[in-house]
Amino acid sequence: MSKHPVENNREGQTVPQVTLPYMADNQWHKTSTDELFAGKKVIVFALPGAFTPTCSTTHLPRFNELAPVFAKEGIDEIICLSVNDTFVVNAWKESQQAENITFLPDGNGDFSRGMGMLVNKAELGFGERSWRYSMLVVDGVIEKQFIEADVAGDPFQVSDADTMLNHINANAEQPKRISVLSKPGCPHCVRAKQSLNDAGLSFEEIELGNQGISYRSLTAISGKGTTPQVFIEGQLIGGADELSQWLAAR
Repeated sequence: MSKHPVENNREGQTVPQVTLPYMADNQWHKTSTDELFAGKKVIVFALPGAFTPTCSTTHLPRFNELAPVFAKEGIDEIICLSVNDTFVVNAWKESQQAENITFLPDGNGDFSRGMGMLVNKAELGFGERSWRYSMLVVDGVIEKQFIEADVAGDPFQVSDADTMLNHINANAEQPKRISVLSKPGCPHCVRAKQSLNDAGLSFEEIELGNQGISYRSLTAISGKGTTPQVFIEGQLIGGADELSQWLAAR
């Protein structure tokens, strides 16, 4: 590649015409560019690789979190693309539980090469990978593309979900960030989660005793010794009763 990816902005052009193989339901399938983009409004965000830190902790989760907001803005699908084989991508998909995202393996780098976004990361032992970027594609034409700058490391400044949402609608109402600290067998936890579901509010559940999260953490974080403890936008709401009061007042 003669130019760095940041110089290969393809706004106003059509996406590359390629066919990509993938594995689903223990069978091989193929999907074409037309199947992915024709007649649809699609967001694509591409990243260096499955299971890599920034991709797993920030880039992918935030697009998944904002997917309902993008849907209200007319987005038909959100695609996460990486130059990995389908088995790696499928394993990553399962671990991430990102139900709002379509995972697309560009195993041979054909799509990324056609975009001018394939870069050599041999010094890291990665081989050829995609540069990090995001784009809005309308009926196969790239309307907007955000490409990370040519700087050292793994830049992540403009290809994020919030930048894309700000481009589409800067005034879009974003979902509240809700965390529920719970424990197994807690009926009040069940009630709190059902109240949030009934209100159409998504939330993350942090289950005590799971993945190294101790019961001591409950007191350290909330100052309380009972479950559930619900946090909304970083503010402690309290248990199931306090949550019901908050929901009734909003």
